[in-house]
Amino acid sequence: MSNVNFEPKILVFSTNMISDPGIDLAGMSHIDYPPSTRILRLPCSSMVRPEFIIYAFESGFDAVFIAADGGDCPYLSDCSERTARNVQRAVDMMKEKGIDQSRLRMAGICSVCSDAFANGVKNLYDIVKGLGPVNGSKNA
Repeated sequence: MSNVNFEPKILVFSTNMISDPGIDLAGMSHIDYPPSTRILRLPCSSMVRPEFIIYAFESGFDAVFIAADGGDCPYLSDCSERTARNVQRAVDMMKEKGIDQSRLRMAGICSVCSDAFANGVKNLYDIVKGLGPVNGSKNA
């Protein structure tokens, strides 16, 4: 099967106060990233539950990018650790379901990290473009 016409859908989990301004800056600065990217805002990246990630794949997304708060979270001092634990549980669930873990990325994105965001999403897009749709997704 050829992936020439395949357009990967990427879901980005972004945080209101930390990563979302950086993502907005990418748009305002006309920094290109894949138009098939959809952004879902949350207060804190530790709120991204493994079940949300699996649900995204089952609902037709081909990749998930978590724009994490890193050490800048205004809500939790251990946000990075909580987020990492949730992502690890998601990776374990992905393995159980036969979903390639390279479809999931997490990066600390700050309010001025527009280039880092765009580059991270573009890189994920390129990887997933080569993989094709998630088996069993609505894109397949």
